[in-house]
Amino acid sequence: MDRVAGGIRTPDQRLRVFVSSTLKELAPERRAARAAIERLSMAPVMFELGARPHPPRSLYRAYLEQSDIFVGIYGEQYGWIAPGEDVSGLEDEWNLAPDIPKLIYLKRTERRDDRLEGLIARIRADDHASYASFTDAADLVDLVAADLASLLAERFDAADPRRVPFTEPAPQPASTESVRLPSPLTRLLGRDAELATVTRMLADDGNRLVTLTGPGGIGKSRLAIAAAREVETSYPDGVVFVDLAPVVDPGLVITTVASTLGIRDTGEAPIAETLRVALADRRMLLVVDNVEQVVEAAPTLAALLGATEVSMLATSRIPLRVGGEQSIELGPLPPEAAMDLLVERARAVKPDFELTDANAAQVAAICTALDCAPLALELAAARLRVLTPAALGERLDHALSLLTGGARDLPERQRTLRATIDWSAQLLREEERELLLRLGVFRSGFGLDAAEWMADGLGDVDAMDALAALIDGSLVREQDRGDRAWYTMLATVREYGRERLEERGILTATEERHARFYAALCDTSSRQYTWMDQITLMSRLADERDELRAAVDHFLATAEFRDLAELVWHLHWFWWVGGQLGEVHGWMNRMLESGAELDERSRTIARFYSSSIRFGEATDAAGVAVLADCVAYFHRTGDVYGETLSRVMLAVAQLSLDPPELDSAEANLDRGLELAEDLESTFGRTLVRIMLARAAMARGQLDRAFGLLSDGLAIARAGGDRLGEAIALNHLGWERLLSGDVAQARAAFVEQLDISSSFGHEEGFAYGLEAMSAVAAVTGDLERSGVLFGAAENVRERKGLATGGSFSLHGRILEQALERGGADGTRMFERGRRAGRSADLADMVALALAAPGSQDSSAPQGAPTTLA
Repeated sequence: MDRVAGGIRTPDQRLRVFVSSTLKELAPERRAARAAIERLSMAPVMFELGARPHPPRSLYRAYLEQSDIFVGIYGEQYGWIAPGEDVSGLEDEWNLAPDIPKLIYLKRTERRDDRLEGLIARIRADDHASYASFTDAADLVDLVAADLASLLAERFDAADPRRVPFTEPAPQPASTESVRLPSPLTRLLGRDAELATVTRMLADDGNRLVTLTGPGGIGKSRLAIAAAREVETSYPDGVVFVDLAPVVDPGLVITTVASTLGIRDTGEAPIAETLRVALADRRMLLVVDNVEQVVEAAPTLAALLGATEVSMLATSRIPLRVGGEQSIELGPLPPEAAMDLLVERARAVKPDFELTDANAAQVAAICTALDCAPLALELAAARLRVLTPAALGERLDHALSLLTGGARDLPERQRTLRATIDWSAQLLREEERELLLRLGVFRSGFGLDAAEWMADGLGDVDAMDALAALIDGSLVREQDRGDRAWYTMLATVREYGRERLEERGILTATEERHARFYAALCDTSSRQYTWMDQITLMSRLADERDELRAAVDHFLATAEFRDLAELVWHLHWFWWVGGQLGEVHGWMNRMLESGAELDERSRTIARFYSSSIRFGEATDAAGVAVLADCVAYFHRTGDVYGETLSRVMLAVAQLSLDPPELDSAEANLDRGLELAEDLESTFGRTLVRIMLARAAMARGQLDRAFGLLSDGLAIARAGGDRLGEAIALNHLGWERLLSGDVAQARAAFVEQLDISSSFGHEEGFAYGLEAMSAVAAVTGDLERSGVLFGAAENVRERKGLATGGSFSLHGRILEQALERGGADGTRMFERGRRAGRSADLADMVALALAAPGSQDSSAPQGAPTTLA
C-alpha cells in the first residue's frame, strides 16, 4: 500500500516507524524503542513482530517503502554478509531507505566492527540523518520518544504557513577577558560519544554540576576543556577554567576560585559570601580541574552553585558526593582511537613514523597492554623515538619503569605512570592502600567474595567500604554482571600493586593467599555442579578463568603439586566445556616431568589428564593402558567418582580405537552405570547411557541406542543437567538421522545448539554445526551444508579443538552427498565452506537455528545406518 500523500487517512493508518534489524544484539534496546514508538500511538515496523514468507531483502525493502520514519539502532556488530552480497542487511537497509527522516542511535561501547564504523561515518555525513548516543535501554526509550515528538512538531511547523518559526536570540558572546580556557596543542581523539554526553548534560538547565571521574591520565581535563569550548556560547558571562592541582588545603578552594575570577578578598566579608554576591546574576560555567585532593571542599562549591546561576564542570579522580551531581565515569579509549592517538603522538617525536601492515598488530598489542589509557599511550609514544613497536611491546611487562619522561608541560604527577598512580594511592587511608596492593595479584578481575578474602587481616576495616574507596578513587572499576558485581583494574595499577608487594618481600605470600581462594572455589564448585544452576556456575567460572590460571601457575612455581592436582580434578567438566583440556594436559605434564616425588593420587590424576584429553582424539593402546591403571587406582582407594569418570573415559578411548573395542568398552560402561547410580550423579548417569548408545550405534542397534538416549535425556532434564542434556540431544539427533527421520534429527540438533549457546560451549557449537551441515547435505542443500561445515572448522581451529575423530559423525554423510552432487555440488559446497570459515560464529549459529527455507526436510538421501 502506498503512503498517503495529502489525503485523508483512516484511523488505522498511523505513522509507521521502521526500526533497523539488529536481531543478533540489542534486544532490550529494540523493546525500548518499540515502547517509545507505541507510547506516541505510532506503528513500529520490526522484523520480530511477525514471520512473513518472503526473502529478507524483499521484506525490508517493502517495509521501508511503506514507512514514514527510519530509526537505526547500532551497537557492536555489523551483521552477517550473505554469500554473493557486498554489504550486510544492516547497511542494505540504510542504502534502501527512502528520503524520509532518519533518527540514528549509537550505543556507547568499547568496540565496534570495522564495517559498522564505516557505516556510521556515512551516516554522520548525511544531512538527512540526526544521531545521538545512548548508554542503555532506559536511556534510549526517552531519547526515541523525545526525538519523535520533536520531529512531529518540526513537521507541523513546516506544514502550517501561518506559523512563524521560533528563533532563539543569538547568544551573547563571552568576553575575551572571561574565557580563560587552556588551548591544547593536540587533537581530542576517540571521545566523540563522551563529548556529546557532557555537552548534552550541560545543555540541560537541571544539570548544574557535572563531574568527570576516572583514573589519572585517562583524559578528564582534556575532555572537560573540549566540552567547555563546545558550550561556551551558551554562557553569556563566559567560561572560566580553575586549576586546583596546586591546592592541597580545602579551605583555599573558594579563595582560588575567586582569585581566578579576579575577585579580591578585601577582608570585609567572608570570601565565600563575597564570591556569592559577585556571581549572583552571572550565567557562567566554571571548569574546576583536579578536585580529588581537596574533595572536602565539595559541599562549599555546591553551596555556591545553589546560591547563583553558575554551573560547574568538575574533574576528579573520585566523585564529589554532593546533591545535584551528575557523574560521568571516563574509561579507556576505543581500540581504534587508541591506535590513532599512539600513531599521532609518535609522529610528534618521530615524524617519519608510519602505521603499516607490518607493524599494525604490534601497535594494537601496545594499546591493549596499556588498557588504551591516553596518558600511558602518550608516554609510550615518546619511547617510539628510539624503539620499534615490536621492541616496545616486548618491554611492556614493566611498563611503570619504561613509561617515564612525559612532555615537560605535563604536571609533575603525570611525568611517569608510577607518579600518576602514586598520586591517587596517597589519597587513600592506609588499610585501603594495602588492599589496593593485594588486589594487584589478580590478572583480570574479581568478585566481592575474592576481594573480601584478600582483605582478611587488615584489621577492623570493612572490605566493602575499602573497595568502595578504591572505586571512588578510580583505581578499581566496577562492572555489572547481572547477578553479581565484578571488579577490574588497569594493567598499570595491577603492576603498581605487584611492584610494591615485591619491594616489601610479600608478593609470593600474597599470591599464595590468592591461590588458596581459587583452590577453595574449585572444591565448592565441584559440589555445587550437582545441584546449582549450571549455566550460572559455568558463567561464574568463565569469569574467573584467568585467575584459575594464576593459581595453577603459583602451585607449579612453588611445587605444591597435591593442591594443583586437586584443583584441576575438581573442575574436569569445566575444563572440557571451556575447551581448556589441552592446557590441563600441559600443566599435568609439567608435574610429571618436574622430577618431584608425587603422591600416588596426584600422579594418577596427572596421568589421567595426559591420556584422556578430548572426545575423539586419536588414542592408542598405551593411552588405554594408562586409563586402565587409573580405573584400578580409584577402585582400590574407594573413590567412586574417580572410578566412574575413569571408566567412562577408558570406554571413550576404546571406542576411538580403529577398530573399536566394543566388548571392552561396553563392559566398562556397564560397570560405570552401576557406579553412577550409586553416586546419584545426574551427569554420570546421563553420560554413561550416551556412551552405551554410541556402542549400540556402532553395532547398528539403533532401537537400543534410541532407548538409551531417551533415558539419558530424561535423566538430564529431570536433574537440570544442561551439559548432559546437550550431549544427549546431539547423539539422539544422529540416531534419528541414521534411522531416516530427518525432521526429528534436525529438531534435536537445533535444541542442542541452543543449549550449547546458552553456556558458551564452543566444542558443542562445533558438533552442532557439523550435525546441521549433515542435515543440509542429506536434504540436498550443499551450499548451506558447506557454510555450516566451514563455520565448524573455524570454531575448531580458532579454539584449538580436536577434529573429533570417531566422535564427529558427519564425515561419511558429507562424502556420500558430495558423490551424489558431482562436480557442481562440490563447487557449491566449497563456496559455502569458504563463506562459513570467515563468518561470525553468532551469525552461523543463528543460521543453523533458522528454518532451512525451501529444502525438503523429509527426504533423506542415503544416510548411513551404522557408525561402524
